[in-house]
Amino acid sequence: MQAGEYETEISLNFVRKIAHLLLVGILAFPTSAQISDVSTPVMFELANGMDVVVIPDNRVPVVTHMVWYRVGAADEAENKSGIAHLFEHVMFKATDDLEDGEFGDTVSRLGGQSNAFTSWDYTAYFQRVASEHLPLMMEMEAERMTDLIIDDDPDGSFITERDVVKEERRQRIENNPSALLSEAALSQFWLGHPYEITIIGRMDEVAALSPQDGLDFYRRYYSPENAILVVAGDVTPDDVRVLAERYYEPIQPSGLVDGQRRWRPVAPLQESVTIEHRDSKVRQPVWYRYYNGTSLVQNRDFALALEVGLQVLGGGATSLLFQSLVEENNLALAVGSYGYDFLHDEGPTILYATPSPGVELEALETAVMSEVERILDAGFDDAHVARIRNRLAADAIYKRDSQYSMARDIGGWVAIDGGLQTFLDYPDDVRAVTAERALAAVRAIFTDDAHFITARLLPDEER
Repeated sequence: MQAGEYETEISLNFVRKIAHLLLVGILAFPTSAQISDVSTPVMFELANGMDVVVIPDNRVPVVTHMVWYRVGAADEAENKSGIAHLFEHVMFKATDDLEDGEFGDTVSRLGGQSNAFTSWDYTAYFQRVASEHLPLMMEMEAERMTDLIIDDDPDGSFITERDVVKEERRQRIENNPSALLSEAALSQFWLGHPYEITIIGRMDEVAALSPQDGLDFYRRYYSPENAILVVAGDVTPDDVRVLAERYYEPIQPSGLVDGQRRWRPVAPLQESVTIEHRDSKVRQPVWYRYYNGTSLVQNRDFALALEVGLQVLGGGATSLLFQSLVEENNLALAVGSYGYDFLHDEGPTILYATPSPGVELEALETAVMSEVERILDAGFDDAHVARIRNRLAADAIYKRDSQYSMARDIGGWVAIDGGLQTFLDYPDDVRAVTAERALAAVRAIFTDDAHFITARLLPDEER
């Protein structure tokens, strides 16, 4: 799951970009062309405006069936935060032809898995089943696209799931000091932008959501012209087209979706601010610094260079910051850098560090920034950059061996208007990043006059 997504059984993952850990040496891997015979995506559109992406993979008789809606937390009306994520829950409840919970129970009885997730930019639902059950998955998904039951029954799905989301917020955000600090920092970073409000929503606004709010949201956004069907697995494009025309094409567009999203450029930070969160549950202080960043959709070449540069700087145990501050000087238990470049609009670039025992957080902060300055003055080693860019390309290519990863990554990229071809071109594009480009991109972020948000997670002073 990408950062900035809520899943019904998995909380926010704030460190997607840190997941790339050590892998030493220049990697040998197949080219994009060599792997294309395993899964060559095909994209077409149904008569009702629904986009379809098919990713053939005939190695095993399994399919991943996903429906993505071009609506997320960024599209919510004022004072209606959390409704996109709430629908992630409500969609598993009763429809005209499905009992409450029947959708998930049916998938489980067939030996499959199903779930859903919400981002600022989209909401998606998926099932992974034997390929013979694909028609049933389409039939059920089409049913809940059109006939979801939403009423004001206090025991009905909307109100009961609203209470579930409130409890989810209490457990995952309000009882989690790290999540509270991240929420505050990101809200400050995106102040005034549609990404400002966390995906799960504000507690008071979630509590005030009414069934009528739900109906209005459902009727507007859960419509075929606002949806993307992605099917990966033991199918052909012709198979999927026939089934999609049978189950999805008869659904009439709502006519309420104009194709306009609330996306807009993220305003640069105008001043530097500090946010602190103290809590008795904190055992280990953590320091973060948020800078203006970028987006792969908005500025692809710069974002690719920055991705490589941030990996060289602080992308794991082989990174320059880790080697200096953890391995050599024992000032930090962890240190790194990553960026939110996977959203439609610009996200932050983040430095973080956790002090070693006996090291004050302020001293570590000074040490990190001094080391960043020293590294950027000295420049990047060509061989190090080559290892990083080859690893990123290899990671992307090897992920294509996973049916679910392909469906997930392509669906998300298409949902933010990234374009199918640019997704397929990523391995070649990232391998083209030079040391000079990577260094220039990182230097452009960490300039002397850059504004930033410093966020500190601290133990309660009374401890």
